[in-house]
Amino acid sequence: MQGSIEAIQGSVVDVRFPSGEEPAIREALRIERDGRPDLVLEVHGHPEPGVARALALAPTGGLKRGQRVERTGRPLQIPVGPGLLGRVIDGQGMPLDGGAPIEATDHWSVHRSPPSLHRHLPEVDTLWTGIKVVDLLCPFARGGKTGLFGGAGVGKTVLLMEFIGAVAEGYGGVPVFAGVGERIREGQELWSEFTESGLMERTVMLFGQMDAPPGARLRVIHAALAVSEWFRDTQGREVLLLVDNIFRFVQAGMETSAMLGRLPSRVGYQPTLSTELAEVEERIASTLDGTITSVQAVYVPADDLNDPGAATVMEHLDARVVLSRERAAAGLYPAVDPLRSQSRLLAEDIVGARHYRIADAVRRTLARYRELEDVIAMLGLDELSPEDRQIVARARRLERFLTQPFVVSEPFTGRKGARVPIEETLGGCERILAGDLDRVDEQRLYMIGGRADLDRLCR
Repeated sequence: MQGSIEAIQGSVVDVRFPSGEEPAIREALRIERDGRPDLVLEVHGHPEPGVARALALAPTGGLKRGQRVERTGRPLQIPVGPGLLGRVIDGQGMPLDGGAPIEATDHWSVHRSPPSLHRHLPEVDTLWTGIKVVDLLCPFARGGKTGLFGGAGVGKTVLLMEFIGAVAEGYGGVPVFAGVGERIREGQELWSEFTESGLMERTVMLFGQMDAPPGARLRVIHAALAVSEWFRDTQGREVLLLVDNIFRFVQAGMETSAMLGRLPSRVGYQPTLSTELAEVEERIASTLDGTITSVQAVYVPADDLNDPGAATVMEHLDARVVLSRERAAAGLYPAVDPLRSQSRLLAEDIVGARHYRIADAVRRTLARYRELEDVIAMLGLDELSPEDRQIVARARRLERFLTQPFVVSEPFTGRKGARVPIEETLGGCERILAGDLDRVDEQRLYMIGGRADLDRLCR
C-alpha cells in the first residue's frame, strides 16, 4: 500500500493514504531515495482521516510534497544475531564502523513487550565492581538496574567507563552499549578503548548521537533492548546493557512530543514521560532464560534530583549512585555522595551482617561530620568536644580512603588505577572506624588502593 507526502515540518512528515487504509501507530513507513539508504518514518498519530503523522528517523533533506511512501505493515525492525558482535550500528541496524552490512540471522521489532511476571527471577545478586565507595554503600544489582546521577562535569561517563572496564574483563556475558544523544567524541574513544583491550569482539555498540534527529535518538535505546533481549531469550546469555545517557532519551521524547503538537506537562516535559520510560525500564529484566543487567548514566539538570526527568528514572532503579559537585570540587573522586546514594541490595540478608554494620557506621560517621561542618566553619575545630573532634578526624580519613585512582584515567592523572575487592574495602573502613589509623596523616589515605597500601602506611 502506498501513500504520498502531504506536508513536511522538520522531522515530522504527514502522509496521506486512501481513507480507511491508514497505517497503525508505530508502523514503519519507507521512502526510497536515489543513491542513499531508504528513509524510515514511524507513525505517531492520525491528525485527520486518511493522514498519518510520522516521525523521520533520519534527516529529511530532499523530501518534497507528493513523494511516494511505502507501508511496511510492521514496526521498525533491527537485525539481530551473533553477526552483531564486534560491530557499531545505529538504531536501524546500519553499520557506523565502516564495515560490511550486518549478517543477521533474524530481524526483531524494536517495540517488544516486557517478559511476563511469572518468568522474572525472584532474586537479585550483588555485582561487585572493585570501586570502593560503590561496593560499600550502594552495591550494584546483577540482573537489575543502576543509575549514575549527576550534573554536567562531575564524572558520570568516566565512572561508567571504569565500571565497564572493571566488570567486562571478568564478565562472561555480552556487553551492549547504547550511546543516546551524547558526544560523538566520547563514543569514538570508547570504541577505541574496547578495540585495544580486546573487548570489542564480544560487544555490540549502538549510537544515536547528538547530531542525530530526535527520532533516531528516541529509538536507539529500543533497538539496544531488542538486541539485548535476543541474546537473553534465544542464547540464554547474560547481557550487560550500558546506557549513556538515559536523560537524552527523555529529551528526545520531549522534542518529538513538541513537534507532534502535544501540550507539555510539568517543567515542559512531554505528557507521556512516565509511559515512555516505563516501556524501556520494564523490558530490562532477568528471566528464566537469562539476565539483563543495566547501568545508566543520568544527567541531572541544575543538579536537582527532583527534576521530573531524573526523578522518573529513579523510580525504576535497584540502586542509585548520586555524584556530588561539592565532592568533585574538593577533588574527592569518584565524587559519589555517600549519604544520597542508595541500593536496595544494602540489606543484612543480602550483603551479610558485617558489610551492613560497617556501611551503617560509615554513613553515620559521615552524616555527623556533615552536621558539624557549619559549626567548624563558624567557630573552628577546637570548639568541638573531644568526641566530635575524633568523629571529624575519622570521617575525613574515610572520605579520603574511599577515593580511588581509575584505570581509565591513568593517561590523564599519571596514577596507576586500582580495583579493590570488597573484603579489603570493608577491612580498611573497619580499621579507620576503630582508630587504628588515627596517627596516619589523612592526606596519605588519598587515592590509595586496598590492604597492601594500608599496611604500608601503618609500618
